[in-house]
Amino acid sequence: MKKPLIVINLKTYQQGEKAIKIAKEIERVDKDIILGVQASDIYEITKKTKLKVYAQHVDYFLPGRNTGYILPEAVKKDKAVGTFLNHSEHKLKYRVLRKTVKRCREVGLKVLIFAASVKEAKRVERLKPDFLVIEPPELVGGKKSVSKEKPELIRDIKNKIKMDFLVGAGINSKEDIDIAMMLGARGVAFSSIITQAKNPGKKLRELMS
Repeated sequence: MKKPLIVINLKTYQQGEKAIKIAKEIERVDKDIILGVQASDIYEITKKTKLKVYAQHVDYFLPGRNTGYILPEAVKKDKAVGTFLNHSEHKLKYRVLRKTVKRCREVGLKVLIFAASVKEAKRVERLKPDFLVIEPPELVGGKKSVSKEKPELIRDIKNKIKMDFLVGAGINSKEDIDIAMMLGARGVAFSSIITQAKNPGKKLRELMS
């Protein structure tokens, strides 16, 4: 079995020095992990770790009079290598998603897109993202994993899309990872199981052992 690709979304649980501390712990376990961080933390985390740092979101607007939006150029200058798009906590209409992917390509940002279902995954696949993560929204942030609650979804995705994909939502054990990989996923996405752990580095080692 291949080594799983790992994505960790810090969400907004921690900011500033606390987010940097978690990032450093993650780096000590595996430098290849993709880490999604708030725009305000990108610069410091890219400066102090060698992780693949992704913004948690960007907007498609051009530089100019667009107060309050996060531009692809801004996160690129802060050394982010990519961005998340369409997380269940920040859904985008397909036309907006398409425009945002185009803008990211123009500035050289990689794109990781979340999808909630087989139908949405098939639409997202047309955009040719660098990574596709399947997360049933009803399981996001909970203790029930997609691997055990919806194994048929993972099988279905494997049969109906051509690109590699990762799965997330409730992944909280080595067994969850093994099931996801056995059913055809290329990797998994974590969040609170790491960000809310008393010892994030130790918890990550346990999951990846």
